[in-house]
Amino acid sequence: MPQLPEARLALVTPVRVVCAVLLAAPFVALLWVGSYATLTPTFVGIPFFYWYQLLWVILSALMTGIAYVLFTREEKQRKALRVARGGDQA
Repeated sequence: MPQLPEARLALVTPVRVVCAVLLAAPFVALLWVGSYATLTPTFVGIPFFYWYQLLWVILSALMTGIAYVLFTREEKQRKALRVARGGDQA
């Protein structure tokens, strides 16, 4: 008797979409140079053009870390589901 194909886990999930947005946001923010190509407002005497970019270094690191945690948490859950279904162990 032929077996029915096993239901596959979705490749695009809300968590993965959030991860993609978190990883894409710094690129969009920094490639749109016209939005921050000004001298004012200054912060501790540093023109906006420079401190905005430096702020994105910190924000990018935080966003990448959050995306990593979310993605690895979801991958562990997916692996547990595959094992529970009797699928592959990898």
